[in-house]
Amino acid sequence: MTTGAVSENKNAVELLPVQVLEKYLAANIEGFGGPLTISKFSGGQSNPTFKLRAASGTYVLRRQPPGKLLKSAHAVDREFRVMRALANTEVPVPRVLHLCEDRELIGSLFYVMEYCDGRIFWDAALPELDNTQRGACYEEMNRVLAALHSVDLAATGLTDYGKPGNYFERQFDRWQGQYRASELKPIEAMDKLIDWLASALPEDDGRVALVHGDYRLDNIMFHPTESRAIAVLDWELSTLGHPFADLAYQCMQLRMPANAGNISGLMGVDRGALGIPSEQDYVARYCERMGIARIDNWAFYLAFSFFRLAAIVQGVAKRAHDGNASSKNAAQVGAFVEPLALMALDVIDKEH
Repeated sequence: MTTGAVSENKNAVELLPVQVLEKYLAANIEGFGGPLTISKFSGGQSNPTFKLRAASGTYVLRRQPPGKLLKSAHAVDREFRVMRALANTEVPVPRVLHLCEDRELIGSLFYVMEYCDGRIFWDAALPELDNTQRGACYEEMNRVLAALHSVDLAATGLTDYGKPGNYFERQFDRWQGQYRASELKPIEAMDKLIDWLASALPEDDGRVALVHGDYRLDNIMFHPTESRAIAVLDWELSTLGHPFADLAYQCMQLRMPANAGNISGLMGVDRGALGIPSEQDYVARYCERMGIARIDNWAFYLAFSFFRLAAIVQGVAKRAHDGNASSKNAAQVGAFVEPLALMALDVIDKEH
């Protein structure tokens, strides 16, 4: 697994008590043995992630950031639970090894999982691949997404992984609340978007599935040489919800510019010339896999995705403002809130 280039700096050692951690892991992970060295993965705005090298092998540790956290944010315990539940399904995940719920040990909750060796693509246009490989990667992302939304909740023990009721209403309330809690200044476009979403919430259609919450290209690790996913990463926003939320969220990102913060989009890109399916074809392929004819109310799902991302981004900016961000670039991220809201309003204007 990786969430960016490994940064071999002493800050990682300062953030984690190496000797304490080495002793704890030796007592709680079968076969673990030191000496232990730690480096921090650069990239990522949410849960700090570390590479652990030990005599017994290489591992990955993900922790909650230190400091005061927003309610229900940075749920590393939920990440651990869902990846453990998906271990024997069609959804590829890293093997999780241990969850530490003792906040005193290193200052916050954390879990340890296996280190997966593969490729993560940061550019949605996949410039390092040829047309056939690009098409195969997007086809694989589509396949894995449909597999995720087809997971048997009872068989995996995840029937209580989310709350009952209208998913979009529940999510709207959650993210509106978190946005207001982390708001640093009034943003007219966000206020207008929130008002529209509140008036356009769809009726509950009964669809319930396991949803990832941040399903995108750079949260999927591919095999070193094949167009095959070997690990879906970063499950902290996963829950039981409406499957169209994940699909719209991925399509929303691909509508964005190539360099929109830590998200790479395909705005202005000739997808056909690169072997990448159009949004219409991608959605149609998903519908085919899920056995449905079409998706109505697509504008709402897209607009909601922009809103939700804007609320997440505002949270990152708030943590930077409070001095609790896990990335040096966090303070700059807040500048994307208004453009995201404006893109959502444009979708509403053109497609609703």
